Amino acid sequence: MCETRNYTDPNLAIIKRCQKGERLAFQELYNLYAKAMFNISLRIVNNSEEAEEVLQDAFVKAFNKISTYDPKFSFGMWLKRMVINASLDVLRKRKVILVSLEEMYIEQEAEDDDDDQDNDKYIYDVETIKKCITQLPDGYRTILSLYLFEDHTHQEVADMLGINIGTSKSQYRKAKLKLIELLKHNTITHERSA
Repeated sequence: MCETRNYTDPNLAIIKRCQKGERLAFQELYNLYAKAMFNISLRIVNNSEEAEEVLQDAFVKAFNKISTYDPKFSFGMWLKRMVINASLDVLRKRKVILVSLEEMYIEQEAEDDDDDQDNDKYIYDVETIKKCITQLPDGYRTILSLYLFEDHTHQEVADMLGINIGTSKSQYRKAKLKLIELLKHNTITHERSA
């Protein structure tokens, strides 16, 4: 018979202190998660001031709802959901438009294979990749972040953004192609200036 193990959040003691209203515990929890949550929001909203506002709003919401937190699940995942939702709200206020699959030009598969082979020639440093990701249009960057970095499925991304799954897939594909284009351009520009 297989034994089922229950998840225990490694920060449960701090969380319980927060649930009792202990101010120092709130600060400890904030310090543990703030940087990671800020980075998640920044990847989505692409603006440090807005990401900071999202971070503050998410933590206020989390602290106000900390009594509803279920310790069977990761606090980080619970908080991350709030950060992602708040970040998406910022994009909705900006009226980010996600283009549907039917409206997009889709290249032939052979062209994609050629692009993939060309990419093997380049090696990119993390800072260059981050810089190029910030240059992506909001819709592309959002789907790329949610799917690639936050590990959501296309169905989850579609549900979060209120789009169909085909749009999520096509936007992700276009985001990758645009990112590759930006990386190549950045590499060529860097080589010329060296």
